Amino acid sequence: MRVWGWLLGFWLMWGMAAAQPVPLKPLLSSDWLIYQPKSNHLVPYLPEFHDERQALYQWVQLDAFTSPKVEFAARQHLCVFLDNKLVFVADSTAKYTLDLSKWMKPGQKYLLSVWNPQQQPNYQSFKMPEVQEVTQSNFMSQSATQKIVAKPSGSPRSVLILFMVIVGLIYGSLRMTFPTDFNSIFKLSNFAKEKTLEEGLLAKPIGNWSSILFVLAFSLSFALLIVAIHRDIEELALLNQLFTVTQADLILKIILYALLVLSFVVFKYLFLQLMGFIFGVSEVVLTQYREFLRTLLALGVFLPLIMLLHLGLSKSAPLTIYWIANLSVAVLLIFTVIRTFLTISKKYSLQNLHLFSYICATEVIPLMILLKLIVFV
Repeated sequence: MRVWGWLLGFWLMWGMAAAQPVPLKPLLSSDWLIYQPKSNHLVPYLPEFHDERQALYQWVQLDAFTSPKVEFAARQHLCVFLDNKLVFVADSTAKYTLDLSKWMKPGQKYLLSVWNPQQQPNYQSFKMPEVQEVTQSNFMSQSATQKIVAKPSGSPRSVLILFMVIVGLIYGSLRMTFPTDFNSIFKLSNFAKEKTLEEGLLAKPIGNWSSILFVLAFSLSFALLIVAIHRDIEELALLNQLFTVTQADLILKIILYALLVLSFVVFKYLFLQLMGFIFGVSEVVLTQYREFLRTLLALGVFLPLIMLLHLGLSKSAPLTIYWIANLSVAVLLIFTVIRTFLTISKKYSLQNLHLFSYICATEVIPLMILLKLIVFV
């Protein structure tokens, strides 16, 4: 009886192991190849050694243990070839999932090529989609079926809504706790007057806790919009993310971007002081920073409205809301620079070459960098 018990136990364990789904391995590896015309060979691509290439290659082979699906982030016009046969063209900048099973025969080796006519493809984003297998058993018919469904993204909409509520609570508490500072920024009549640059929060733009809290509310709103814009389009070029967005990752991204925006706004004052000393225009720094802060915070109050629009229309009209959000960010940054430029020009003569060079170094060049990193990725 003991022997039969052991045999039955082994048989049950073997049956359970056989019933478990076999994890599939990715079709692509991290080893890419480039073409060397001189030697007419494909050689391993080394990012630290080779220049950027418009075409990257990789030998692939499909079998029962390999997933035929590939997930990747692509800019517009990116092409995917199998043995020089075009199988995919990206019609817009987005994240795609491509199933290559209809172009590949099991056991046959293929040369996969990724090519972009303008720049090097984002080869680091090519990976196997993360999936989970759900097994449903039918005891009446004694048969089982397996379904592969996409891994949930951790309810990113709920995370964005949660942070939207936090932003609303922060603005509400600031209005009740610091009414004078709140009116100095968000009251329309004060926004149009130059003399209000020395009142309320702007009297000490970086020297009190209320100003830090106002900047924190703006930073969180701006971070939410950046994450919403780039979460489904492509990894932000500034950080070059290489992981799939989950709920925890999304929270960390929002906090990280908020800290980056907060640091940019706060440390810009120190940057202006340094540049003002170098160019010999230190008397301009305080007026410039006050106008920069007032315009940025005043326009930043509209960012939650853009976020609400994004949450409402992101599924029905994703491309439209994507461009609206990008345009909002561009208008905020450009209008802030223009407003700062006009305020300085009313008090100081821009015929001074040092002053004009100073404005270009502190406003125009940072504007171009921010537009490149956030909008024109």
